[in-house]
Amino acid sequence: MQTISFSQADPHLTWTAITKAIHEGHLLPRAEIGDLLLQEAPNALLSRGAWIKGLGMAMKSMSVFPENKSLPSIQGGVLVFDGENGSLKAVIDGILVTKWKTAGDSVLGAKLLANPNPKKHLMIGAGTVAASILDAYHEIFPSIEEFVIYNRTPKRAEELATQFSPKLPNVTVATDLAEACGQADIITSATMAIEPIIKGEWIKEGTHLDLIGAFKPNMREADDTLITKAELFVDSRETTFKHIGEIEIPIQQGTIEKHDVLGDFYDLCTSTAKRSSEKAITLFKNGGGAHLDLMTSLEIYRTIEKITYSKKNTKT
Repeated sequence: MQTISFSQADPHLTWTAITKAIHEGHLLPRAEIGDLLLQEAPNALLSRGAWIKGLGMAMKSMSVFPENKSLPSIQGGVLVFDGENGSLKAVIDGILVTKWKTAGDSVLGAKLLANPNPKKHLMIGAGTVAASILDAYHEIFPSIEEFVIYNRTPKRAEELATQFSPKLPNVTVATDLAEACGQADIITSATMAIEPIIKGEWIKEGTHLDLIGAFKPNMREADDTLITKAELFVDSRETTFKHIGEIEIPIQQGTIEKHDVLGDFYDLCTSTAKRSSEKAITLFKNGGGAHLDLMTSLEIYRTIEKITYSKKNTKT
């Protein structure tokens, strides 16, 4: 059994390999997934399990202790099991898996839905996820010539821009969200917004929206105008319907119906769903799920196995 830490694996992973692993995982039978949430306010323990025939099993358990001072507020790990004999293959740092799963999920959605050769990417939000997103889009979309960052607190956007300026071709900070949205080819939003912050009237034809925030039933980032004018896709119907406000609130209010969601990764990766035209606005909701943790964890496991094997051969 392998125990894999963040520092051990992170430098060796690539977004290309992660997106390939998630894509290939969706060519297999649909995952069986289940969640368990235990709470003692303000703390919580969330466990999410997945079993994919032909791939394996995983259980991700993360503790959330928001009042921690000397320790991180979120901690945990992923248990990866062999699907044939049930043996425990690896225990992997949960933050590592979450980082690569979350941005890998989004950038694969964009790879499958966005128009080819986008030139401008807008990042709304400047938290931890934003850094991974900028890195992922830079690798997967070499055509992007300008990365724009917008944050409610401009100073944080400026700090993130400074951090990435040596690596990205052109990084700027936006102060007018409406203007920035209207100029972008791809928009990623990763915020804690409860009320919609992105208006459909701002969005030009052909734009792809990658929405990561709004992970609770009462949260939204896109308004009704955008939800109704865009072609809607999700990473997983099981983890977005009835769970994610971005999709569920418009359904409950009668703004859209379930069939207005045109597909998830199982449809997109098998080409049974796609954008209708270059002019279409596409909206992809990143809802996550334990099956994505499993796919990501196995790519991390395989990467470390290759490195270990290479080191052994070098010594001999």
